[in-house]
Amino acid sequence: MAGESTADHGGMRRPFPYIRWTIIALFVVAMILNYLARSVLGVAAPVILSEQGISSEQYSWVTSAFQLGVMFQPLVGYFLDGFGLRLGFTLCVAIWSLITIAHVLAQGWPSFAGLRLALGLAEGSAQPAGQKLIAEWFPARERGVAGGIYNIGASFGAVFAPPLIAWAVMTQSWRLAFVVTGGLGLVWCVAWLLWYRTPAQHRRLGADERAHIETEQVARSPGAAKRQPISALLRRRNLWGIALPRLLADPVWGMLSFWMPLYLARERGFDLTLIAIFAWLPFLAADLGCLFGPAVVALLQRRGVSLIDARRWAFTLGAVMMTGMAFVGLATSPYVAIALLCLGGFAHQTLSVTVITMASDLFHRDEVATVTGFAGLAANLGVLIFTLSLGKLVDQVGYVPFFIVLGVLDLIGAAILWTLVRKPA
Repeated sequence: MAGESTADHGGMRRPFPYIRWTIIALFVVAMILNYLARSVLGVAAPVILSEQGISSEQYSWVTSAFQLGVMFQPLVGYFLDGFGLRLGFTLCVAIWSLITIAHVLAQGWPSFAGLRLALGLAEGSAQPAGQKLIAEWFPARERGVAGGIYNIGASFGAVFAPPLIAWAVMTQSWRLAFVVTGGLGLVWCVAWLLWYRTPAQHRRLGADERAHIETEQVARSPGAAKRQPISALLRRRNLWGIALPRLLADPVWGMLSFWMPLYLARERGFDLTLIAIFAWLPFLAADLGCLFGPAVVALLQRRGVSLIDARRWAFTLGAVMMTGMAFVGLATSPYVAIALLCLGGFAHQTLSVTVITMASDLFHRDEVATVTGFAGLAANLGVLIFTLSLGKLVDQVGYVPFFIVLGVLDLIGAAILWTLVRKPA
C-alpha cells in the first residue's frame, strides 16, 4: 500500500492519510442503513401481519413491490454515472430515508406495497454507487477487498434489524424502528456531502495516494474511455455473464431478509425474542463471507491464477457451499436449521461479492454503475419471481421445496459464469 505525503502543496490543505479507506468506511455506513431500512419490515413481519390482517400472499406482493422498485437499478446507475456520487447518491439516500420514516403512516398491505416500491427505487442506488466508488478510488488489485468491505454493510444492516425491532416493540411499537432508521440516513447525508469528492477534486488527497490510484487504474481499467449507450452495453456478453448468475443467486438473500423471520415463527415456533436472538446470525456469517470471497481470490492470484479465473473459482466454491441450503427445511432441529441458514448466508456473500466486483474488472469505470444496475435488475428479478412463487404456494407445499431450489441455483450460475464471461483483452 502506498505511503502518504504529509507536506502542503500549493497552499492546499494538508493531505489526509489513506483517503480511499475513509471513504469506503463512510460508504459502509450507508450500506448498513440501506439494508437496515429494507430488513426492518421482514423482522417486524410477524407483528405487522398479525396487527393488520395481512396474509402470506399479500405479504409476498408487498415484498415484490420492493423488488420491482429495485429493478430500476439500470436507470439509477445511469443517473449516477452521469450525475456523480457526491450529489447523486446524497439525493438517493435522502429520499430512501424519508420513505423509511413514512412507513409509520402505512395502513393495510396496499399502502405498504406503495411505500416499498418507492423505497426499492431509491435504495437500488446502493450497489451501483458502491461499484462506481471502488472503480474511481481503488486500483484493480484492491477492488475485491474494497467490495467485500462495503458489502459487509449489507449484512450488518440485517444484523441490527432484529434487536432494533425487539427494542422498538418493547419501547413503543414497530413504527419507532422506521423513524430511527430514516433519521440516521438523513444524518449520514450531511457527512457524505462534507467528505466525499472524486480523486481529481479531493483537496485532502496526497500525491502518493493519488499516484497509487491513478497509475493502476490507467494500466488495468478495461474498456474504452467514453461511456457507451445502454443499447451497446446490452450487446456485450460479459454483462449477461455476470447478470444471469446474480439472477440465480439473490433469491437466497430475499429468503433471509424477508421470509426467514416468518419461517422461524410459523415453522419453528420462534417468538419475537427468539427471532431477535437468532435471526441475525446468518447475516453475521454473511459478513465473514464478504471477506472470505476476496481472500480466496487473493490466494489464487498469488498462485498464478488470473484475476477473472480467480473470481470464477471463488464463485464456484460459494455455489458448492450453498448446497447446504437444500437441507434447511428437512432438519429436525431448529438449531441445525439456523446453522444451515448461516452457511447459506456465508456462501451467498462469498459468491455475491465476487460476481458484483467483476463489473469493475470487465467494464470501464464510467460504465460500472450502469452495468452494476443491470446486474442488480437481474438479481432482483430473481428475488421477485421467487418471492411471488413462495407467497402463492408456501401455505400449500411448505418451505422445503423452496430451500431445495435455493441449494442448486448457484451451481447453474457458476456454469454460466465460466461459459459466458470473457477476459478483457
